[in-house]
Amino acid sequence: MSARFVVLETGPLTTVQDAGRVGQAALGIGRSGACDRASYRLANRLVGNSEDAAALEVTYGGLVLEASSDLVFAVTGAPCAGIPRNAPATLRAGQTLRLGPPTSGLRSYVAIRGGVEVEPVLGSRSTDLLSGLGPAPLRAGDALTAGKDHGPMPGVDYAPVADPAGGDVAVRVVSGPRRDWFTDAGWSSLTGQSYTVSSNSNRIGVRLEGEPLERAREGELPSEGMELGALQIPPSGLPVLFLADHPVTGGYPVIAYVVAADLDACAQLRPGQSLRFVS
Repeated sequence: MSARFVVLETGPLTTVQDAGRVGQAALGIGRSGACDRASYRLANRLVGNSEDAAALEVTYGGLVLEASSDLVFAVTGAPCAGIPRNAPATLRAGQTLRLGPPTSGLRSYVAIRGGVEVEPVLGSRSTDLLSGLGPAPLRAGDALTAGKDHGPMPGVDYAPVADPAGGDVAVRVVSGPRRDWFTDAGWSSLTGQSYTVSSNSNRIGVRLEGEPLERAREGELPSEGMELGALQIPPSGLPVLFLADHPVTGGYPVIAYVVAADLDACAQLRPGQSLRFVS
């Protein structure tokens, strides 16, 4: 019998996420998927799932689940007080799992042994907030079922993974396809200042507050392809760092890309945090 659970509270935002819709950008379909991929994969491994099984992505805590039958789970990513973290645990029938506000970071991942069983859309169970593809964000009263596809438990009591950074964060960047649309002073400003993460940020992108970048040319360009980690500069001159639900094309110049190894740290940035770009 599959494990079952009911959503009592969702917090600010809880969605189902997996590894995303890979390889369909040419059709205008973004990848979506978990924002912090390392934390998502770890949660699945801790309960014996494949790394691409569907799990819950919880933004700033607040999720409350009640088990209708015994289930094995793991919570990774942003640390929420009062629950086992980076370790497998069992929630007995009738018990509740409650995620409080995290002490650092923004997104926590709850993996259920067997994966979260929702109907896939275009090969993925991920919720894409920009396109509207995939299941709707969770609501109180939703009843969910775990799948049956899993391997053996890994035999790991605890995974010693560092908490997301709570203060100033520095990530590496490389020049983007439209670096030449900005002056050398503009590039120096990008890599020399400390930005503040705006409250107007989400799974689509992190909006940043700071000094606008100086451009070398005016006007805009035809839409062109964009990837995860693009730093696009709209007319305000302030970067938008694109995350999992980013559009596949855009008409504003991309000055740089965040290197792939640093993208998970960007997924954990919370409003008011400081971010620096290092070239």
